[in-house]
Amino acid sequence: MAEKFFITVGRQLGSGGRQIGEKLAKQLNIAFYDKELILIASQKSGLGKEFFEKIDEKSGHSLLFGGSSPYGVYSNEIYANYYLNNETLFKIQSDVIRELADQHSCIFVGRCADYILKDQAHCLNLFVTANLNDRIKRVMENEQLTENKAKALIEKTDKKRANYYNYFSDKVWGAASSYHLCINSSVLGIDETVNFICQFIKKQLELNVN
Repeated sequence: MAEKFFITVGRQLGSGGRQIGEKLAKQLNIAFYDKELILIASQKSGLGKEFFEKIDEKSGHSLLFGGSSPYGVYSNEIYANYYLNNETLFKIQSDVIRELADQHSCIFVGRCADYILKDQAHCLNLFVTANLNDRIKRVMENEQLTENKAKALIEKTDKKRANYYNYFSDKVWGAASSYHLCINSSVLGIDETVNFICQFIKKQLELNVN
């Protein structure tokens, strides 16, 4: 197919979801976006990336930052004496995701990309989980944490991601009905999980990609 296509990846912390998304992007030769969205949203809006980092996959109406701090031209001119709420920043980031999707095929990790792109005909939504022991081990290695701290971070982050997704979308984070494919990366390992998902994507979207 010549049309653009999109893959969104929801993931539990420590499941290897980001790594899987990156490897899929390389295999499919398409763009990959995760934390990169924060920088792009900052550049396009003129707001400092600190705004977007503060609400990254956090839900609610909490008000962020006082207006007197200068965070770029757009911030100075428009938000000079105001507060930014999470909904405003979510909209900015959502617009960025849509703009990127208008340009080329992409893989997006998190940030309700599946909900934002729900009207795209060629979009597959994935959710990656893993056995808790594997997740703890991966977080311990990646973040240089003790086992107890890694487990606590997993619980906190998963709750934060669930609240964000459930708040901004009309679906339930991690529920099978919210995605086209849910997969446990512990079963096959990262590389074989990537290969499995890649074949699934090619079949579902009728792609001719080597």
